[in-house]
Amino acid sequence: MSVTAQNIRNIAVVGHSGEGKTTLCEAMLLNAKAIERMGRIENGTTVCDFDEQEIARHSSVSLACAYLNWKDIKFNLLDVPGFYDFEAEFNSAMRASGAALVVMGANGTVTVGAEKALDYCFKHKKPLFIFINGMDKENANYHGTVQALQEKYKGKIAPLQIPIMEGEKMTGYINVITGKAYKFSDKGVAEEPVPAAYAGELSEMQAVLQESAAENDEELLDKYFEEGALSEEDTVKGLRKGIHTISVVPVIAGSALLNKGVINLMNEIVNYVPAASERADIAATDLKTNEQVHVECAEDAPCAAQVFKTAVDPFVGKMNYIRINRGCLKTGTDVYNPNTDTTERINSLYIARGKKLDPVTSLSAGDIGVVAKLANTGTGDTLCDPNAPVKFEPIEFPEPCLSMAVSVAVRGTEDKVFGGLNRLAEEDKGFCVRKNHETGETLACGQGEVQLDIIKKKLKSKFGADAEFSTPTVAYRESITGKAEAEGKHKKQSGGAGQFGVVNIRFEPGAADGIFEFVDATVGGSVPKQFIPAVEKGLREAIQKGVLAGFPMVNLKATLFDGKSHPVDSKEIAFVSAARLSYEDGIPRARPVILEPICSLKITVPEQYVGDIMGDLNKRRGRIIGMDTVEGLQVVTAEAPEGELLTYATSLRSMTQGRGKFTQEFARYEQAPDTVLQSLKK
Repeated sequence: MSVTAQNIRNIAVVGHSGEGKTTLCEAMLLNAKAIERMGRIENGTTVCDFDEQEIARHSSVSLACAYLNWKDIKFNLLDVPGFYDFEAEFNSAMRASGAALVVMGANGTVTVGAEKALDYCFKHKKPLFIFINGMDKENANYHGTVQALQEKYKGKIAPLQIPIMEGEKMTGYINVITGKAYKFSDKGVAEEPVPAAYAGELSEMQAVLQESAAENDEELLDKYFEEGALSEEDTVKGLRKGIHTISVVPVIAGSALLNKGVINLMNEIVNYVPAASERADIAATDLKTNEQVHVECAEDAPCAAQVFKTAVDPFVGKMNYIRINRGCLKTGTDVYNPNTDTTERINSLYIARGKKLDPVTSLSAGDIGVVAKLANTGTGDTLCDPNAPVKFEPIEFPEPCLSMAVSVAVRGTEDKVFGGLNRLAEEDKGFCVRKNHETGETLACGQGEVQLDIIKKKLKSKFGADAEFSTPTVAYRESITGKAEAEGKHKKQSGGAGQFGVVNIRFEPGAADGIFEFVDATVGGSVPKQFIPAVEKGLREAIQKGVLAGFPMVNLKATLFDGKSHPVDSKEIAFVSAARLSYEDGIPRARPVILEPICSLKITVPEQYVGDIMGDLNKRRGRIIGMDTVEGLQVVTAEAPEGELLTYATSLRSMTQGRGKFTQEFARYEQAPDTVLQSLKK
């Protein structure tokens, strides 16, 4: 089969966790004869869940690709994890796909995962289909689910079929456009007369669909007003246009597990989902002119592709999943990576069906494939013809919101642990490794506890390295609120040359730079000039450790106003030690306090959760700064101590059923209450 952009459909299969996305992909692969038998999640035999962690958890944890051919159309399915922690995988899939297939259960509600996927598609103008799964289950509520969708997304939801129900289960369906009914059987589907009980509903839904189709095309609208109805051909034309412009969202139902209604879904994808050639032009920067351009999906143009996922295997090496946005990528050619300013050689190309990679010699515009063993290329990077260099916009990934301190379980394996974590960070763009220079800890930063637990287990299975994750240390500070004077006297006589130095220092808050200020106010040479730097050196060493809990001292002004020296025994080391002794004596009498880092927060939640958010922030000693409405969501601006936010990502998710998001950044230090000091002393 000749693969061109016209006969390619790139589809991201998205939705809430556990709704059957991977099983649906499995059923589609079986129908297309891409696999001989249908694997099962619980047995760990599906094409798209092949990672060790996915098999163990019975749940997808990373984006997987699988291709199939159906009616001379190539489907590139992107099976996306539904759990909240894997938002980065969702963003990658949405960049590579031309449309989204939202899978949701027939439970009478719009699940959080489906809602987030739908909202993303409407915001980013991504055509989408909805598949209501689980119609084989007892109490399956198709009409309630459609009604919930119609209430939330008024005027957009367009059911293309009516399920035929016997008791609680779907036994067939009526195609609303053609008006034909089909019965499920062991041999597939068989056409049958429309049951009399559904005639009225069919007539009503046909009118609704025709009206929706007419509203998307002025010519069709005129015809609809003149004739009062549209032909089947015109209805399809109008609906297809509406799907492309995101004003119509078609709905189909079935059971992925029993492979019922899936063939109908595949046929409708061929009919309605935009081909790769119909995808909107992609924004890029022309590196020769430094101007914004729109890259067309043209097969006879210079090659331009973007990496949307990276997989790291300790044996195979790095594999970059790419979408060809323009031209043709061939083995044996050189491509330019403007992100790293390097040239890469394309030695091998593949198309992926789960973990199985089928070699190909070229990939044309609109297609999705895998390039192996590129040295300097990662997720989001552009690969293009060196003579026509362009650079695509980076893929947006969520900022990590949960951090854990990393330590090695076995001494001497530091290189193995941290090297492995950095390799895994290449693979999962929702995860990163950072060094906290304040505390000296290395932090594993991600979207939630599940993701970090999977990272830890992948580190063990892929790289044979054991790491321990623990609550990170908060970078507290110490300061003083009062004034004190202290004498530091260092005297050492042990035969031979001695050591002698005395300093009198006044400690007070108010350093000019906010950290430390040293003032020499001696007169008459009480401390010889050559020893003044030694006094400052001793104090700078001393302030690295406060007197309350050992945290660095800040905002300290130290004034040397007197001292004593000995013409023979005074040495630099004596005044360094004398300064430390003065610090240790004076600071405890200058009303020392603990300072805690305060973070500024931006919390984005639906309006119904604002009360819970504000109540929770009060418990965390937070304060509300303001509130705004952005795209129908409430954005709460607040401040709270960092020590109270270490597990906020988990709490926010729980309070908002996964609908809330937040970002935080350091704002300043403030004096902490006594309870913080007491907790530090425990």
